[in-house]
Amino acid sequence: MPKIVFIEHNGTHHVVDAPVGKSLMQVAVDNMVPGIVGDCGGCCSCATCHGYIEGEWADKLPPKQEDEEMMLDGALEVLPTSRLTCQVFIKEEYDGLTVKLPASQF
Repeated sequence: MPKIVFIEHNGTHHVVDAPVGKSLMQVAVDNMVPGIVGDCGGCCSCATCHGYIEGEWADKLPPKQEDEEMMLDGALEVLPTSRLTCQVFIKEEYDGLTVKLPASQF
């Protein structure tokens, strides 16, 4: 099972097991990772699961779809590596994927 690293804005690391097929958002929520709210439950309609994909991982994920891009337009502190974690689904090859979390989702 792949391990995903979530890093809170204060530097606290959370290394969690991530079942293949689940979204990064659901993995974070299931493991009570602070900083991922996921108000819409993963429907790509709120941007409260915004995260920054670290390092080379940003280029290894599938590209953002139009609906994700539109939601990120309304998110806080968007960077080129910003993703909605509800739109990134775990694959076996994502072992070690690192996601930094913003100070606030609102």
